[in-house]
Amino acid sequence: MKTIKVDYLARVEGEGALKIRFKGDQVRDVQLRIFEPPRFFEAFLRGRSYLEAPDITARICGICPVAYQMSSCAAMEDALGVAVDGRLHDLRTLIYCGEWIESHALHMFLLHAPDFLGYPDAMTMAKEHRDMVMRGLRIKKAGNALIGAIGGREVHPINVRVGGFYRVPEQAELQALLAQLRAARDDALLAVDWMAAFEFPEFSRDYEMVAIRGEREYPFMGARIVSNKGLDIDVHDYDATFVEEQVAHSNALHSFIRGRGAYVCGPLARFNLNFDLLSDTAREAARRARLETPCMNPFKSILARAIEVIHALGEAIRMIQDYQPPRAAYLETRPRAAAGYGCTEAPRGTLYHRYRLDGGGLITDAKIVPPTSQNQKTMEEDLAALAPRLIKAEHREATAMAEHAIRNYDPCISCATHFLDLTLERE
Repeated sequence: MKTIKVDYLARVEGEGALKIRFKGDQVRDVQLRIFEPPRFFEAFLRGRSYLEAPDITARICGICPVAYQMSSCAAMEDALGVAVDGRLHDLRTLIYCGEWIESHALHMFLLHAPDFLGYPDAMTMAKEHRDMVMRGLRIKKAGNALIGAIGGREVHPINVRVGGFYRVPEQAELQALLAQLRAARDDALLAVDWMAAFEFPEFSRDYEMVAIRGEREYPFMGARIVSNKGLDIDVHDYDATFVEEQVAHSNALHSFIRGRGAYVCGPLARFNLNFDLLSDTAREAARRARLETPCMNPFKSILARAIEVIHALGEAIRMIQDYQPPRAAYLETRPRAAAGYGCTEAPRGTLYHRYRLDGGGLITDAKIVPPTSQNQKTMEEDLAALAPRLIKAEHREATAMAEHAIRNYDPCISCATHFLDLTLERE
């Protein structure tokens, strides 16, 4: 029996352990164990007003609170028969741009890039790549500033509500961000060229990639979910199409498509399924980076994130230049007994919310499916495919390879201590 233990899986969020069992050179079992205890957000939403859902669910994640707010608002508005469009919709897209920018920058420069360059962490990498790390921090700061200007603060925004916002910013407040956003776009364009020179492991599988399909814009929000293998459903059909199951070795649920199995959501899936909706600047950056569709190498997800940052910065600049405050900060909503369904694209992937309300607008049932639970089964399958390489490698190399494969998906397991106990067993 060969055992490799890693005290800490750094540069992801949450607690986990990985065990791979071999019989000879054949993989018998792969278990990515998430032993961080559940936090029961769905349970303690019950009995609360529908108006409280955006603020409560935002606390699920400090990196992507806007995503939880947008999905909860979309589901509540679906239940109440309210359609947020026009300038209010644009303002929601704008704050979502801020979240993609800051979250992607954090992952690319501080969590993922060190894997490709052989550094244990971003601080060590900065000794030789200070300019790029500083560019990443400036990009993240621009995204945070955009969230703060619209949301009231950068982390867990307080200005988002069902029907719109409590307050809409004045034109001058947003235009004050333009110089910072333009500088961040310049930084992002240079960063794509830097990342394109990374050495990407030769690895690909026949993934089913799932994302919202945009109608006229690259998807932050939407009603149709599609895949590269023919899936095309309305968000109301989510529960009939996707299944979550409890596995014995993990506290985190696994999600899969009924009758089809594991799938991938996130930047690479969005890139593959919505490439035609990217801005001209983003598509040109992808061409320079030699990132083509379809791309089935998860190690290149860092490039897809970089392309999305360029797109989000461009969209933010365009929308601010054209911005006129909505006439009203929000649309009025009236409680009723109903079910509502909402899906948006968090930085890490598709985020689904479903709620049932009683006649007084109190939540009687809630379901939240985050991107990590959707990608976790695929992560295990990737590790199984990499297992023959892991078993032949020395301790340090095998550890780095397993960690890198997990970080391809930017997993947000929880906001707790980072820990991985990696065990490889050979019979």
